Formats: sequence, structure tokens, C-alpha cells
Amino acid sequence: MSVHIDIAGLRPERIAVVPSPLAELCMALHALSEPGHHPGLQGWVTGVSAGLDPHLADRMCEADFLWRTLFSDLFLPAAGIPGGAALPGATLAEELDLLDKLTDEQFVDAALEFTCALPYSTRGTTALSAPELRRRALDLAAARGPQQVRFSERLLADPPRIRAWLRQFLEDCDAAFFAETWSRLRHQLASDARHKTDLLRRRGLAEALASISPAVALDESATRITVDKLGDGRTATRDGGLLLIPTSLGRPHLMVLHRYDWQPVLHYPVGSPELAAPPSVEQLTLRMAALSHPVRMRLCRSLARSAFTTSELTQVHGMTAPEISRHLSVLKKAGLVTTRRRGRYVLHQLDVTVVARLGSDFLEGILR
Repeated sequence: MSVHIDIAGLRPERIAVVPSPLAELCMALHALSEPGHHPGLQGWVTGVSAGLDPHLADRMCEADFLWRTLFSDLFLPAAGIPGGAALPGATLAEELDLLDKLTDEQFVDAALEFTCALPYSTRGTTALSAPELRRRALDLAAARGPQQVRFSERLLADPPRIRAWLRQFLEDCDAAFFAETWSRLRHQLASDARHKTDLLRRRGLAEALASISPAVALDESATRITVDKLGDGRTATRDGGLLLIPTSLGRPHLMVLHRYDWQPVLHYPVGSPELAAPPSVEQLTLRMAALSHPVRMRLCRSLARSAFTTSELTQVHGMTAPEISRHLSVLKKAGLVTTRRRGRYVLHQLDVTVVARLGSDFLEGILR
């Protein structure tokens, strides 16, 4: 499972690394709605939440599905501007002006993404022009509760009114807490953007992508970017460009905008690097599957305490050597067991450091 971006024919000058205040505001709203995703922001979340005006806090709940359960493409409006060459604005006001430039169809379809009713990676009709899609979007919104249904009904009935509501809400968030936060973060994000731009110029795209995340890779032909995620998607730069947008508040999320006819975007976290590179989705799947077998769990109990030979494990667990070897092979392929030779003996032992990271690795994998 992964998201692919076809960049065949993409000119280097069409790749831009630039911060986005609106995208960072989306991450701020997400962190306030889902603080469990961001344990490192607990102090910031507590401080902002305590100072929020109750009326603004209530309004924050009206459309929180745009930033809580997913990250709406509305917060990256530059990607939707025709031509695939627009860049995020330097200020929130400039970005909101870009948001105003999206058509009603673009705005409504992006806002209704949470219903999963509309095509994303392929061309399709819009909810404003297709009654069957409109009905399906409302039916699926009902599964999320009456609040989402009311918002969706208002959105479909009067898009300009909802667009004005959203802009005013975001401006009020800026005045209440985000302007101060952005003034502190923008220097870090600008510095990271300059560093990535320098890497692009001196070392090439592969090096720049590797510095973003171990989960992002460029193939040998330099025509396709693959982002290792628990999800499938495909897009292409076509005649447009590629945007790389850093986020400070978004860690550990690594987002890929791959909406059809929009400029592809990699929205990546910056900050303190992990002590170890996170495993790929395939590695994580192997590890979880390896530990799901009761026999291998019992073997791990022994191997966590000491190193054992295959012969010793057959005695301890009352199994044949081929059976033990087969289970050890699965554990070693998953990277959970290490081996070392002592004379003519081969000793196996559980890598407790890797096992101890499984919980955080799993969480990062599903949130990436």
C-alpha cells in the first residue's frame, strides 16, 4: 500500500518548497481536536484551549471533520488553482484569497471529502451537478451524526454562504491564537524550506525527498515518487508542478494531496528527527503478523530472557527442530530476532528494542 506520484517530464524549476500558513492552521485545529495524536504539543494545546472564547470553541466543532478525521484539501488551495503553478501565500490573508479563487464545485467536493462519496484520484462529476452524488453524500454524512448532515445540507444548498462562514471562522482563529503561533513557527518552517531547496539544487530530488522522510522515495528512473502509507493512491504532475510544504504542528502525519486535476503536494513534518527510522508499512505488517501466532509468542518469551540455540528451543517447547526453525525464520524475516554464532552454535535472541517500539511504530504507521 502506498501513494504514487508520476513526475515524468517534471522540470526541476517546477518543484517548490514553501511554508503555508493556512496548512499550518489546519494542523493547529487538528491538534486541538485530536491532542492524543500529538503528545509533544500538550502544553500548547492546554494553553490555547484554556484561553479560547466559548463561542469560538463551539464554532470549531461545527465543521471539525474538515481537520479532525482528515485534512481537507481546502487548506491547500494553491494546489487547486488551474495551471498547477500557484504557490501558497506568505500570509494567511493571501492564502484565504487563494481559497476564494476555487470554484464552488472545487470547494464543495473538497469539503465533502469526509463522506467518501466522491471520486478523489480520478475525474468525476461533482455533487453540485449530480443529484445522485448529492444524495449519497448526505446519506454518508448521516453516519457521522446530525451536525455533519446539517453542515453538508447548508454547503450543498448555499456554497457562498458556507465559504464566507469558513473564511470568517479562520480569520477569528488567527486573531484568537494562530497569529502568535505562526509568528513563532514560520522562521523554523522557512529555514527548513531553504534547506530542502538547497538540497534540491545541489544534490537532486532523491536526496531532498530522503531528507523529508524515510517513507518517501524516488524510483531509479526518477519518474515516480512513492510514499509508504497505509492507503492507496495515484496522481501525476501532468503539466503542473510539485509542492513540498513543511509543517511543525503536523508531526507525525505525512500527507499527500493527490486529488485529480490538483497540483500534487507532499505535506511533511519537520522537527526533531526520530531516534531510528520508522519501519515501512510492509515491515510493520510482517512484525504484527509474526507476533500474532501463539507459538511464536511463546518462543519470544524465551528469547526475551536469553539467547537460545534451535536445539535448546526444541527441548524447552517440545517441538521438532524443523518446526522451531520455521517459526524462527518468520521472526527473523520480520526483524524481531537477531542471531550470532558462538563456535559451532548459532544463538537466537529477541530484539527487545524493536519489540518495545512496536506500539509507537504502529501508531505512526496508521497516522502517517
